[in-house]
Amino acid sequence: MERLTVSMERLTVQDKKAILIDSLKSRYKLQYDAVQPIPYIKDRLYCVDKVFVEGGTEIHIVKGATNEKEGPWVRVDSYKDIFTDPRMKATRRIIEAEAGYGKSTVALQLAYDWCNGVKDSPFKDIDILILLRLRQLNSKISIYQAIKLFLVGPKDPRIKSTDIKNIIESCSSVKVLLDGYDEFPDRDGATESDVGRIITSDLFGNIDVTLTTRYLPKDYDKKNTKLVRLVGFDEKARDQYIRKAVTGEDEESVAKIKRALKSNPILDDLCQVPLFFVMFSHMTHEKVLFMRFNSVTEFFRYMMKCFHSHKSNKSMDRNTRPHNVTYELKFAELSKVAFEGLCGANQQLSWRKDGLCTRLGQGFCQHYIAVGILVEEEVSAETNEQTSTTDIQTRTDIRFYHKLFCEWFASFRLVEIVAATRGASELKNVLDKVDPFNLQYLYRFACGINPAVGNRIIEYLKSSKDGDKFAILCILEQTGEVDGIKDTVRDLCSSRVKIDRKSDGKLLQRSTIQLLEIAARYDGVKTRLG
Repeated sequence: MERLTVSMERLTVQDKKAILIDSLKSRYKLQYDAVQPIPYIKDRLYCVDKVFVEGGTEIHIVKGATNEKEGPWVRVDSYKDIFTDPRMKATRRIIEAEAGYGKSTVALQLAYDWCNGVKDSPFKDIDILILLRLRQLNSKISIYQAIKLFLVGPKDPRIKSTDIKNIIESCSSVKVLLDGYDEFPDRDGATESDVGRIITSDLFGNIDVTLTTRYLPKDYDKKNTKLVRLVGFDEKARDQYIRKAVTGEDEESVAKIKRALKSNPILDDLCQVPLFFVMFSHMTHEKVLFMRFNSVTEFFRYMMKCFHSHKSNKSMDRNTRPHNVTYELKFAELSKVAFEGLCGANQQLSWRKDGLCTRLGQGFCQHYIAVGILVEEEVSAETNEQTSTTDIQTRTDIRFYHKLFCEWFASFRLVEIVAATRGASELKNVLDKVDPFNLQYLYRFACGINPAVGNRIIEYLKSSKDGDKFAILCILEQTGEVDGIKDTVRDLCSSRVKIDRKSDGKLLQRSTIQLLEIAARYDGVKTRLG
């Protein structure tokens, strides 16, 4: 022990820097080598570089604008342009995108670039890259403690959090990626945190920092921050993904997936969301018979069945199969947990393992973890005093594989709640607390699961500001004959239908166009396009 202490004391800053870099690269490799295109097939992992393709990326140009909201969004060719385009010169960047659009995948690709010295990457020659998943942190942990805990390892005696601070300050080039601000437990809170101070440039002011998030923080350094958004897969990106990650150059298999995608225009449009498209293309390639989906609700229902059936098929214990079927069909309590998490005052996207297992049942929890719908993850636990890394405790939390999975289960609870309301006033009191533009799939899934409840939700949306546009998405999720929603279509199209490319999201623009196509099929439904 004495020799180890003496040896550690002899380590120079450069020695510790080398140890830190090796630790970072080892940790990032574990992450970027573990991409799961089909979550329920856990033994099939991909390196991010083998599945990453360029989706649509836009940068916000504010030169000459009077405030940060003005100025055009301009399409760029590559995620690399986020860092190399002269118009993006800044110390702060925020990459904004809806759930499922690949924010975390971009972060992993950048980590791969750094670790492997990718030739044309803007990260090739930097000294240090710090990539932290913000859902694992809390407001009390310092940024240096977080790096020590999650990227170096608390048991490595060679580097302390104070060493990490000294190393970063001694480097000529450092880049920081903070992934998933919307999942940070203390986002937009009154409690001061290192993460908040970094976003406002009060910490790491001269270091290049990029934040990924579903929405902009309430407080950030607007003067020195450039905005980026991911807008999904176009046809070129889809073709590239199929060939790169699914089929190779097997033209027959490529054609099969494309035929499946084109067989329904609604699904084709929804697959602009990379998460949907990736799962759809892999699942279509795996199956001999093509399953036809008319909505994202139908696709999710089928996908959840695949999760459970894959686990059941692999199970050698016949005695567990009856329990597996019960777990698959009876998930009311999980739906309550999901809904409470999404619709509470402070959105909660992960839960303490011990508490959740007590509420749902140990067997239920373990089953959903085993099938891949729920995921275990180590996070920092808050303590009253945290002065060093040795004071920091960790615990195991459970979260859904993806926020969209949380919205899927929460939608069943929303259906129950809406069905139990009496009258428009009571319905309004319930839905006014559930923001449709933050939880669009929660609404859409609910409309797809229960058409009667869906009609009530659509009526509510039509009466709210800009809700008629969002109602379009919910109409497209409803099951059954289009005749059942013809009156709703007629009502929405009775006045001028306006497509505002500046204020409307891409998904709303496309859905408005789809509504017009549906309306045009029926006599007596006349539309005016503005």
